[in-house]
Amino acid sequence: MKYPTIDQSLFILNRKKFTNHLKNNSLAIFNSSDEFPRSGDQNFIFKQNPDLFYLSGIDQEQTILLLFPDCPNPLYREVLFLRQTNDFIKIWEGYKYTKEQAKAASGIQSVYWLEDFDNILHSIVNYAEHLYLNTNENDRYAHEVPYRDMRFIEKMRAKYPLHHYERSAPIMRNLRAVKSEIEIELTKKACAITLDAFIRVLKFTRPGVKEYEIEAEIIHEFIRQGATGHAYTPIIASGHNANILHYNDNNQECKDGEVILFDFGAEYANYNADMSRAIPVNGRFTQRQKDVYNAVLHVMKESIKLIGEGTIWNTYHEQVGEIMTEQLVNLGLISLSDVKNQTAAWPAYKKYFMHGNSHHLGIDVHDFAGRYTPFAAGNILTVEPGIYIPEENLGIRLENNILITPDGNVDLMADIPLAAEEIEDIMNS
Repeated sequence: MKYPTIDQSLFILNRKKFTNHLKNNSLAIFNSSDEFPRSGDQNFIFKQNPDLFYLSGIDQEQTILLLFPDCPNPLYREVLFLRQTNDFIKIWEGYKYTKEQAKAASGIQSVYWLEDFDNILHSIVNYAEHLYLNTNENDRYAHEVPYRDMRFIEKMRAKYPLHHYERSAPIMRNLRAVKSEIEIELTKKACAITLDAFIRVLKFTRPGVKEYEIEAEIIHEFIRQGATGHAYTPIIASGHNANILHYNDNNQECKDGEVILFDFGAEYANYNADMSRAIPVNGRFTQRQKDVYNAVLHVMKESIKLIGEGTIWNTYHEQVGEIMTEQLVNLGLISLSDVKNQTAAWPAYKKYFMHGNSHHLGIDVHDFAGRYTPFAAGNILTVEPGIYIPEENLGIRLENNILITPDGNVDLMADIPLAAEEIEDIMNS
């Protein structure tokens, strides 16, 4: 792993919070993510199941976590099962957790090799009344491939059909949304690395560079500072490409007079940053570009004021829509007549701002949280308004990561250049 060991107290506390929500006499099981084939003899880079990582800190494939607080055998109340390492694996694949390293990382004292899982589970499962199993219930995800958790559920139901099966996901949805101090610090580190990559980009960009050359500068800085890599596939969208919301080709030349829309962030210790910026290729915005930029910036600043403890998701986005509508009218993009004739299903502003303004951020970039749960202290949210004008080959989105606290909001990206004039000054320094 590129990152230093995380304090095991985070995972000890997370397990305690989770088990406090279990019914009496319950056993919960969490599986690591699948390893997905990339080609005939290679897998894609492994990414740990975020729930298992949240509860154990173990960042390795073929891992199982078993939690049974009421187990009559104290040895099996918290158990980790790991892929057994050996000299062959050590030579060909390198580092794998030893049992002692897994104990130190997780705070779990009972660690076994994966081959022991079936026997240990069978020795205790019949003393449990409820079995909590996990699935991906992120409402942005719709599964078609039968991933490991789904296959495991089928296996358990076939083998132990008379137990009462429960869902772990509703518990995890509530827990993961509220970040602890350690999680906040890891997110801050991801944001700090993202800042340095952005400064590097500002000093590198000029007419004639390719979007992928800018992408190379970003990943260089990420890896140089110990980030795992990109939190998500980066968007380097120059000119008309900025009007493609999930543009990932990153293969065009950046031309004089264009604006580049960036959306990228570092992943550090499985925690993510998520930043959007827009910069002029030649180092100077035109007046029109700056007017649109400042309109987006105004919406961003006003949006940050709206979020806090108790904010309701739908109400918040309706308020953001009203702020954006005013800016679009001022820019001459929509008229008061358009606003008057708009429908609730498709407000006039949606023509130029068609996506949501915020999402939760954490171990997942679009982190697991309740869409209908009021915002709470400890939530980290993106704020990311944008205006997209295909007829002008212009798209601008600005995005920072905001921590809600009892004393108000904290912008975790407050030190990343944002004002148009500041961006111009750095590019021309």
